[in-house]
Amino acid sequence: MFDEQVLISARRLLDLCRARGLRIVTAESCTGGLVAGALTEIAGSSDVVDRAFVTYSNEAKAEMLGVPKDLIVRHGAVSEEVARAMAEGALAQSIADLSVAVTGVAGPGGGSAEKPVGLVHFAAAAKGRASLHEVRRFGDIGRSEIRRQSVLLALTLLEKAAT
Repeated sequence: MFDEQVLISARRLLDLCRARGLRIVTAESCTGGLVAGALTEIAGSSDVVDRAFVTYSNEAKAEMLGVPKDLIVRHGAVSEEVARAMAEGALAQSIADLSVAVTGVAGPGGGSAEKPVGLVHFAAAAKGRASLHEVRRFGDIGRSEIRRQSVLLALTLLEKAAT
């Protein structure tokens, strides 16, 4: 299901979190649960993965993660502000120590001049620390590839947050 690069990254993250006694929660929009899927593809991941939120709609982001609706209205769902709020909300709604959030435009439609297909915002939060943010403009490289690269970047950002 997942390519070797994704599985290597997932294993490395799980090993790091296991060694540090850390648990993970994900909050995903455009990846639709693929980050959690990559982690749970690895046998024994239940000692690290707490839970996952797939918050594809704005309503789900607000209801499940506590993302303020006015934040979504002001900045749009695909924004640094919403990604950070998703990551922080996931952490608050779980027993995890680390969270990652992914929100973007995977295409093929849905893009605009301001927020084109391939724009993805990522955030990671760790208890007691400021959240991290990264943004990528992958370009219109195809829905599957945007999502695959987003999974890889989310796993890398979690690794950063764990260190």
